[in-house]
Amino acid sequence: MISDLHIRGLSKSFGATHVLDDVSLTLPAGTVTSVIGPSGSGKSTLLHILTGSLAPDAGEVVGPDDASSPFAYMPQHDALLPWRRVIDNAALGLVMAGMPARRARAKAGGLFDAFGIDGSQQLWPRQLSGGMRQRVALLRTVVQDKPILLLDEPFGALDAITREQLQRWLLGIWEQHRWTMLLITHDIREAVRLSDRVVVLSPKPARIVGGVDVSRDIPRGEGFVLAPEVHELEHTLLQMLGGPC
Repeated sequence: MISDLHIRGLSKSFGATHVLDDVSLTLPAGTVTSVIGPSGSGKSTLLHILTGSLAPDAGEVVGPDDASSPFAYMPQHDALLPWRRVIDNAALGLVMAGMPARRARAKAGGLFDAFGIDGSQQLWPRQLSGGMRQRVALLRTVVQDKPILLLDEPFGALDAITREQLQRWLLGIWEQHRWTMLLITHDIREAVRLSDRVVVLSPKPARIVGGVDVSRDIPRGEGFVLAPEVHELEHTLLQMLGGPC
Protein backbone atom coordinates (compact mmCIF):
# COMPACT_ATOMS: atom_id res chain seq x y z
CA MET A 1 0.00 0.00 0.00
CA ILE A 2 1.37 3.41 -0.99
CA SER A 3 1.99 5.65 1.99
CA ASP A 4 1.51 9.39 2.27
CA LEU A 5 4.22 11.87 1.36
CA HIS A 6 5.39 14.20 4.13
CA ILE A 7 7.27 17.44 3.44
CA ARG A 8 8.69 18.76 6.69
CA GLY A 9 10.16 22.18 7.31
CA LEU A 10 11.77 22.76 3.90
CA SER A 11 13.82 25.93 3.61
CA LYS A 12 15.99 27.06 0.70
CA SER A 13 18.07 30.14 -0.10
CA PHE A 14 20.13 31.15 -3.11
CA GLY A 15 22.79 33.46 -1.74
CA ALA A 16 20.99 36.30 0.01
CA THR A 17 17.63 35.39 -1.56
CA HIS A 18 15.48 33.36 0.82
CA VAL A 19 13.03 31.38 -1.33
CA LEU A 20 11.36 28.76 0.89
CA ASP A 21 10.81 29.19 4.60
CA ASP A 22 9.76 26.20 6.72
CA VAL A 23 7.33 24.69 4.22
CA SER A 24 5.51 21.63 5.55
CA LEU A 25 2.88 19.70 3.62
CA THR A 26 1.35 16.22 3.54
CA LEU A 27 0.15 14.58 0.34
CA PRO A 28 -2.30 11.79 1.22
CA ALA A 29 -1.91 8.77 -1.04
CA GLY A 30 -4.24 8.73 -4.03
CA THR A 31 -5.15 12.43 -3.85
CA VAL A 32 -4.38 15.56 -5.86
CA THR A 33 -2.84 18.55 -4.08
CA SER A 34 -2.32 21.85 -5.88
CA VAL A 35 0.06 24.60 -4.84
CA ILE A 36 -0.68 28.16 -5.95
CA GLY A 37 1.11 31.41 -5.20
CA PRO A 38 2.54 34.57 -6.76
CA SER A 39 5.05 34.28 -9.59
CA GLY A 40 8.52 33.66 -8.23
CA SER A 41 7.24 32.47 -4.87
CA GLY A 42 9.22 29.24 -4.95
CA LYS A 43 6.70 26.75 -6.33
CA SER A 44 9.10 25.28 -8.89
CA THR A 45 11.93 25.32 -6.34
CA LEU A 46 9.77 23.08 -4.17
CA LEU A 47 9.41 20.59 -7.04
CA HIS A 48 13.14 20.63 -7.78
CA ILE A 49 13.85 19.75 -4.15
CA LEU A 50 11.40 16.86 -4.34
CA THR A 51 13.01 15.49 -7.50
CA GLY A 52 16.46 15.74 -5.91
CA SER A 53 17.87 18.25 -8.40
CA LEU A 54 18.16 20.76 -5.54
CA ALA A 55 19.13 20.12 -1.93
CA PRO A 56 17.21 21.96 0.81
CA ASP A 57 19.06 24.03 3.40
CA ALA A 58 16.81 22.55 6.07
CA GLY A 59 13.96 20.09 6.34
CA GLU A 60 13.23 16.65 4.92
CA VAL A 61 10.98 14.74 2.54
CA VAL A 62 9.60 11.44 3.80
CA GLY A 63 8.03 9.36 1.05
CA PRO A 64 6.90 5.80 0.40
CA ASP A 65 9.11 3.29 2.21
CA ASP A 66 9.39 1.02 -0.84
CA ALA A 67 10.52 3.67 -3.33
CA SER A 68 14.00 5.19 -3.28
CA SER A 69 12.95 7.68 -5.97
CA PRO A 70 9.16 7.92 -5.77
CA PHE A 71 8.64 10.89 -8.10
CA ALA A 72 7.93 11.22 -11.81
CA TYR A 73 8.26 14.83 -12.92
CA MET A 74 6.49 16.63 -15.79
CA PRO A 75 8.08 20.03 -16.47
CA GLN A 76 6.32 23.23 -17.45
CA HIS A 77 7.01 22.70 -21.15
CA ASP A 78 6.57 19.33 -22.82
CA ALA A 79 10.32 19.04 -23.57
CA LEU A 80 9.74 16.55 -26.40
CA LEU A 81 12.94 15.90 -28.33
CA PRO A 82 12.35 17.00 -31.94
CA TRP A 83 14.74 14.39 -33.37
CA ARG A 84 12.87 11.48 -31.73
CA ARG A 85 9.55 10.10 -32.92
CA VAL A 86 6.60 10.33 -30.55
CA ILE A 87 6.88 6.72 -29.35
CA ASP A 88 10.55 7.21 -28.51
CA ASN A 89 9.77 10.43 -26.62
CA ALA A 90 7.09 8.62 -24.64
CA ALA A 91 9.52 5.82 -23.76
CA LEU A 92 12.45 8.09 -22.95
CA GLY A 93 12.11 8.06 -19.15
CA LEU A 94 12.05 4.26 -19.11
CA VAL A 95 15.12 4.03 -21.36
CA MET A 96 17.01 6.50 -19.18
CA ALA A 97 16.13 4.34 -16.17
CA GLY A 98 17.81 1.38 -17.87
CA MET A 99 14.95 -0.45 -19.59
CA PRO A 100 15.81 -1.86 -23.06
CA ALA A 101 14.44 0.41 -25.79
CA ARG A 102 12.20 -2.20 -27.41
CA ARG A 103 10.57 -3.10 -24.12
CA ALA A 104 10.19 0.58 -23.20
CA ARG A 105 8.48 1.37 -26.50
CA ALA A 106 6.10 -1.56 -26.03
CA LYS A 107 5.20 -0.45 -22.51
CA ALA A 108 4.64 3.18 -23.52
CA GLY A 109 2.77 2.15 -26.65
CA GLY A 110 0.24 0.27 -24.55
CA LEU A 111 -1.00 3.57 -23.13
CA PHE A 112 -1.46 5.53 -26.36
CA ASP A 113 -5.12 4.59 -26.77
CA ALA A 114 -6.01 5.48 -23.17
CA PHE A 115 -4.28 8.84 -23.58
CA GLY A 116 -6.18 9.64 -26.77
CA ILE A 117 -3.11 9.74 -29.01
CA ASP A 118 -3.22 6.34 -30.71
CA GLY A 119 -1.94 6.55 -34.27
CA SER A 120 0.69 9.19 -33.47
CA GLN A 121 3.45 6.78 -32.47
CA GLN A 122 5.57 7.30 -35.59
CA LEU A 123 4.94 11.02 -35.96
CA TRP A 124 7.49 13.71 -35.13
CA PRO A 125 6.70 16.12 -32.26
CA ARG A 126 6.34 19.03 -34.73
CA GLN A 127 3.35 17.23 -36.26
CA LEU A 128 1.37 17.30 -33.00
CA SER A 129 -0.94 19.95 -31.62
CA GLY A 130 -0.10 21.56 -28.29
CA GLY A 131 -2.70 19.45 -26.52
CA MET A 132 -1.38 16.21 -28.02
CA ARG A 133 2.18 17.14 -27.06
CA GLN A 134 1.06 17.59 -23.45
CA ARG A 135 -0.63 14.19 -23.51
CA VAL A 136 2.60 12.60 -24.73
CA ALA A 137 4.52 14.40 -21.98
CA LEU A 138 2.09 13.17 -19.34
CA LEU A 139 2.22 9.63 -20.74
CA ARG A 140 6.02 9.76 -20.54
CA THR A 141 5.64 10.75 -16.86
CA VAL A 142 2.99 8.18 -15.94
CA VAL A 143 4.55 5.19 -17.70
CA GLN A 144 7.47 5.25 -15.26
CA ASP A 145 5.13 3.74 -12.63
CA LYS A 146 6.26 6.06 -9.86
CA PRO A 147 3.86 6.43 -6.92
CA ILE A 148 3.85 10.26 -7.01
CA LEU A 149 3.46 12.55 -10.03
CA LEU A 150 4.86 16.10 -9.91
CA LEU A 151 3.24 18.37 -12.52
CA ASP A 152 4.69 21.87 -13.04
CA GLU A 153 1.98 23.99 -14.74
CA PRO A 154 1.31 21.26 -17.31
CA PHE A 155 -1.38 23.21 -19.19
CA GLY A 156 -0.15 26.76 -18.65
CA ALA A 157 1.04 27.32 -22.23
CA LEU A 158 -2.20 26.15 -23.87
CA ASP A 159 -5.17 28.20 -25.05
CA ALA A 160 -8.18 28.33 -22.76
CA ILE A 161 -10.33 25.83 -24.71
CA THR A 162 -7.57 23.23 -25.02
CA ARG A 163 -6.61 23.74 -21.37
CA GLU A 164 -10.17 23.03 -20.19
CA GLN A 165 -10.40 19.97 -22.44
CA LEU A 166 -7.19 18.57 -20.99
CA GLN A 167 -8.23 19.34 -17.42
CA ARG A 168 -11.38 17.29 -17.91
CA TRP A 169 -9.45 14.54 -19.64
CA LEU A 170 -6.89 14.41 -16.82
CA LEU A 171 -9.69 14.15 -14.27
CA GLY A 172 -11.12 11.19 -16.14
CA ILE A 173 -7.86 9.30 -16.37
CA TRP A 174 -7.00 10.13 -12.74
CA GLU A 175 -10.33 8.59 -11.68
CA GLN A 176 -9.16 5.32 -13.25
CA HIS A 177 -5.68 5.24 -11.69
CA ARG A 178 -5.87 7.40 -8.51
CA TRP A 179 -2.27 8.56 -8.67
CA THR A 180 -0.91 10.77 -5.92
CA MET A 181 -0.28 14.12 -7.63
CA LEU A 182 1.27 17.43 -6.69
CA LEU A 183 0.25 20.12 -9.17
CA ILE A 184 1.86 23.54 -9.47
CA THR A 185 -0.38 26.09 -11.17
CA HIS A 186 -1.11 29.82 -11.41
CA ASP A 187 -4.73 29.12 -12.31
CA ILE A 188 -7.03 29.14 -9.28
CA ARG A 189 -9.93 27.60 -11.20
CA GLU A 190 -7.69 24.82 -12.52
CA ALA A 191 -6.47 24.13 -8.98
CA VAL A 192 -10.03 23.85 -7.67
CA ARG A 193 -11.16 21.70 -10.58
CA LEU A 194 -8.37 19.15 -10.32
CA SER A 195 -7.63 18.95 -6.62
CA ASP A 196 -8.66 17.45 -3.33
CA ARG A 197 -6.74 20.22 -1.56
CA VAL A 198 -5.34 23.59 -2.69
CA VAL A 199 -2.45 25.11 -0.73
CA VAL A 200 -1.45 28.79 -0.97
CA LEU A 201 2.12 30.07 -0.76
CA SER A 202 3.06 33.61 0.22
CA PRO A 203 5.51 35.75 -1.81
CA LYS A 204 9.20 35.01 -1.18
CA PRO A 205 10.26 33.74 1.20
CA ALA A 206 7.44 31.31 0.57
CA ARG A 207 5.43 30.08 3.52
CA ILE A 208 2.13 28.23 3.49
CA VAL A 209 -0.47 30.85 4.36
CA GLY A 210 -3.57 28.70 4.02
CA GLY A 211 -5.47 26.18 1.99
CA VAL A 212 -8.88 24.76 1.19
CA ASP A 213 -10.25 21.24 0.85
CA VAL A 214 -12.27 20.56 -2.30
CA SER A 215 -15.05 17.99 -2.02
CA ARG A 216 -15.23 15.37 -4.77
CA ASP A 217 -19.01 15.88 -4.60
CA ILE A 218 -18.57 19.16 -6.50
CA PRO A 219 -19.19 18.55 -10.23
CA ARG A 220 -15.85 18.74 -12.04
CA GLY A 221 -17.19 18.44 -15.60
CA GLU A 222 -20.48 19.93 -16.78
CA GLY A 223 -21.77 22.45 -14.27
CA PHE A 224 -18.38 23.10 -12.67
CA VAL A 225 -18.16 26.79 -13.57
CA LEU A 226 -21.68 27.48 -12.31
CA ALA A 227 -21.40 25.58 -9.02
CA PRO A 228 -21.74 28.01 -6.08
CA GLU A 229 -19.19 25.98 -4.08
CA VAL A 230 -16.60 26.69 -6.77
CA HIS A 231 -17.13 30.44 -6.53
CA GLU A 232 -16.87 30.31 -2.74
CA LEU A 233 -13.59 28.39 -2.93
CA GLU A 234 -12.15 30.74 -5.54
CA HIS A 235 -13.15 33.74 -3.41
CA THR A 236 -11.45 32.22 -0.35
CA LEU A 237 -8.25 31.46 -2.29
CA LEU A 238 -8.15 34.98 -3.77
CA GLN A 239 -8.36 36.38 -0.24
CA MET A 240 -5.46 34.17 0.85
CA LEU A 241 -3.45 35.42 -2.14
CA GLY A 242 -4.24 39.00 -1.22
CA GLY A 243 -6.05 39.66 -4.48
CA PRO A 244 -9.32 41.48 -5.22
CA CYS A 245 -12.46 39.81 -3.85
